Amino acid sequence: MVNGNRCRPRLLVSADGRGVVGHAGSRALCDLADIVGLRSALSAAMASTKQRQGGHDRGGVLVDLEVMLADEGTTISDLVTLINQPSLFGPVASVATAWRTLAAVDEAVLARVAGARAEARAEAWAAGADPGVYVVDIDATLVESHSEKQKAAANYKHGFGFSPVLAYLDATGEALTGLLRPGNAPAGRAEDLVAVLDLALEQLPVDPESEPVTVRSDSAGHSHGFVDACRDRHVRFVVGAPLIEAFQLALWNLSPRRWVRAISADGIEERDHAEVAEITDVVDLSGWPEGTRAIARREQAHPGAQLSFTDIDGHRYLVFITDIDDPDIAYLDALYRGRGRAERRIAETKDTGLAHLPSYTFAINAAWLTVVLIAHDLLIWLKRLCLHGELAHAEPKRLRYCLLHSAGVIATSARRTRLRLSSNWPWSDQLVAVFSTLGVLQLQP
Repeated sequence: MVNGNRCRPRLLVSADGRGVVGHAGSRALCDLADIVGLRSALSAAMASTKQRQGGHDRGGVLVDLEVMLADEGTTISDLVTLINQPSLFGPVASVATAWRTLAAVDEAVLARVAGARAEARAEAWAAGADPGVYVVDIDATLVESHSEKQKAAANYKHGFGFSPVLAYLDATGEALTGLLRPGNAPAGRAEDLVAVLDLALEQLPVDPESEPVTVRSDSAGHSHGFVDACRDRHVRFVVGAPLIEAFQLALWNLSPRRWVRAISADGIEERDHAEVAEITDVVDLSGWPEGTRAIARREQAHPGAQLSFTDIDGHRYLVFITDIDDPDIAYLDALYRGRGRAERRIAETKDTGLAHLPSYTFAINAAWLTVVLIAHDLLIWLKRLCLHGELAHAEPKRLRYCLLHSAGVIATSARRTRLRLSSNWPWSDQLVAVFSTLGVLQLQP
């Protein structure tokens, strides 16, 4: 016979606890949405979709869905996490009402919701979330579908689903906008990238004509249509380029003295076995906007890597074009390398609901994408406005474990409602500080 584990206390389990709530930290996201004006702006955007006076405010329904997704929900039915705790979250719409709310979102409503997002972002930036540096990353990704959905299609990786194009602000990680597309949509379709660029610029509370705004993309953005659109909108571009024959010939004949040491993406230290060179004067860029430059990077392939015919002397080459006139080409290369952070942002967004599109209907899935992006932003604003230290840079999974999923006890006395957190939970003090900060922000004019 196996002896019992005596390291754990024996438990007597009963269901007679009063006022006990879970996911207590997610209430902070509800308060944050109110403070930056997101709930009221969404209510105005959704007002015309409501067919009767009674019932739940549809802007509030969207906020509840966003909080649910930020809290790690993956399907609309996960809204029960909030529904079942009215003492913490107040009255929350039913799952059926949430479905009807998403179904009411058409293209016109999406445009109004985008305006509501821009208003809330301006409030959040005015409260302290403004990074002061504006680099927008535009990138496409694949979202798999395991069932037949409207406009789902096979993709180049032999999967099936959708290929949305997303835009993020690099300095904060905010998800500015997204465009849902079939899985077989080309990554470099210029009209899609330009549409996302326009939507992203509408989200920024700054004017590109007065503040420097830079747009980054991989080689999918290497088209005259996209680059010309950047120039027309007064934004600078840093765009990857395919290694065409003209670039290959220029690189093979380039003097070794023109290569300088590359630096890391954060600009802190030099990189071993990586060099950059400007090749603007040895390639033909006459068809591109005036001031366009071509920068190349070469680095030694990792041991065991399979080389191609364009890899010379064990080096791999990369070229990008830009119209930024900074003479420090190592800095420009580091700026382009920073584009890799967008992949991390996309992973975080997939962890906040993008990986699970809920409906057969394309329009509902497009509305879901917008709700996902707002949920992502709520987490970003929470970190920038209310957190310090390690948690200010934490990924969603850690935020949920440390703060959002905290348990507590609701106690009401003298017409006041108090949330009591565990005194031995390591992050309780930080969660208390979050609510205190939100209280201060709420009092500010």
